[in-house]
Amino acid sequence: MNGWLLAAAVVLAAGVGATLWGVVTGPLRRRAAAQNLSSALACPALLLLAQGYERPAYVDLALVLAVLGPVGTLVFARLLADELADDPPHARGPTLTAAALGAAVVVAVGVAT
Repeated sequence: MNGWLLAAAVVLAAGVGATLWGVVTGPLRRRAAAQNLSSALACPALLLLAQGYERPAYVDLALVLAVLGPVGTLVFARLLADELADDPPHARGPTLTAAALGAAVVVAVGVAT
């Protein structure tokens, strides 16, 4: 196991726990955010796995997921607009953390290649 695979395992372990907690315990708004978090954490994990296993096809998967993940969130927001409008959002911290983690992974992969 090299450093890339270890980093991917850490990203996935932290992300799966937070995502499952949001899906299982949360109201509708938290479940929609957990869906977005899962795609936001899967992209950096796939980029790290691409470096660890030296398979460029994983980079393509990460790019496709990066494009389609927010689309899924927009579809949920559109279909569930009435229910989501009743409760304003409260969690900016986890969103910024996921964005910072994704940016750090992309920069590290860019420097390494």
